[in-house]
Amino acid sequence: MIVAIVAMLAVDFVLFGRRGITFRSSAVWSVAWIAIGVGFTGVMVAWQGRETAGEYLSGYVIERSLSIDNVFVFAVIFTTLAVPLSRRARLLSIGIVMALVLRAIFIVVGAALLDAFHPTIYLFGALLVATGVKLYRHQGEEIHPERNVVLRLMRRFWPQASLTAAVIVTLATTDLIFAIDSIPAIFAVTDDAFIVFAANAFALLGLRSLYFLLDGMMDRFVYLTHGLAVILVFVGFKMLLIDLWKIPTWLSLLVILAILAAAIGLSFLRDGRASKAEA
Repeated sequence: MIVAIVAMLAVDFVLFGRRGITFRSSAVWSVAWIAIGVGFTGVMVAWQGRETAGEYLSGYVIERSLSIDNVFVFAVIFTTLAVPLSRRARLLSIGIVMALVLRAIFIVVGAALLDAFHPTIYLFGALLVATGVKLYRHQGEEIHPERNVVLRLMRRFWPQASLTAAVIVTLATTDLIFAIDSIPAIFAVTDDAFIVFAANAFALLGLRSLYFLLDGMMDRFVYLTHGLAVILVFVGFKMLLIDLWKIPTWLSLLVILAILAAAIGLSFLRDGRASKAEA
């Protein structure tokens, strides 16, 4: 599995953008990686059965949804730190590798905690509900990457640090925060460490092309953060209720897809009305 992921990352890093980055190429690559991520469900059906495959697909949808929020934050980081467009693809590659390493560590630790101490699942659930509520209430606030504590410390003790070093540090610490939210979210779907890692890995594949596809369209997804907040609250409550009622995997998947579709649909509807009003 790890060898396959590394091989696909190598293909993405080497081939995407080789002949220039355009909206069309970004769209094609994004769709291709999503197709591969969803298509892995078929492998899971043949290998582990439908129930396990359903857990993988639900986890993939959750992680892919949250990765869109990652993209938005990465865009803010690049803009704030004035990163040239020509260097963003390479820095995103480094960020994706760091994200995989950090998430692998969190997955191992999370699985060990859940296996050793069952009430940990309630802690994860409460964390997700609190995070979702906070995200919903503060969705309109601006993000200020330059206030990152680690970045400020680095600039203080290493004032000669290059732009690349500053961006890498900011991306790493930001993804660490995202990992704290996303890893517990997928443990609400399954406690199988392999499925958790696979869903995270496939969700991160194609993150570069997704960034360049959505760059410049960030303002159109005005309700996406609301949707992600509701998803986090839903999976948080699912963890809190697990000993009373284990919500079926298929039902969880339908709820998550419905929330995501509603958030994106309402965003485009609002954007369309705003365009007509301006016209």
